[in-house]
Amino acid sequence: MKKLLQEIKKCEVCKENLDLGVNPVVSAHEDSKIVIIGQAPGLAVHKSGIPWDDKSGNNLREWLGITKEQFYDPKLVALIPMGFCYPGKGKTGDLPPRKECAPLWHEQLMEKIKNPEMIILIGNYAQKYYLRDRLKRTLTESVKNYKEYLPNYYVLPHPSPRNNIWQAKNPWFKKEVLPDLKLFVNSILKN
Repeated sequence: MKKLLQEIKKCEVCKENLDLGVNPVVSAHEDSKIVIIGQAPGLAVHKSGIPWDDKSGNNLREWLGITKEQFYDPKLVALIPMGFCYPGKGKTGDLPPRKECAPLWHEQLMEKIKNPEMIILIGNYAQKYYLRDRLKRTLTESVKNYKEYLPNYYVLPHPSPRNNIWQAKNPWFKKEVLPDLKLFVNSILKN
């Protein structure tokens, strides 16, 4: 795993397409119990080099019911984005994750992680890539029907503060999905 992570950190496959240059951000270990597959680093994460080192990360840790220490322990949690570098700014926010990363690195990473007990797919990009034809018509439908993807995958919306409106429109998410998620995570971390 160490060698693979070093290879990823040196990756420059899409260098010409990244205005701020390459800075692949990933964290994983052979013994990771939970694998979180997100979108791509934001600007704050690009600058710090620490996955989920922003408000979205704070929200995600709250959703999972875990501490920062647990979250950043790669033996407990692997943090793998769909795009490993900050993709840049678009008209309405960050650009989508680069499409080169997942096919290039995900399978290799997942082969190295011995026995993940939970894979959390955050947002449309991760869900489309991993669920393919099992994906529902909308992200809301997929998240609402999260139990259909268990035990292999747990699907979540992006924890960005921008999604507060979505959460307000879908109160079932906080009432049903998050308590269940915390129970799953807690039972995994207790082992």
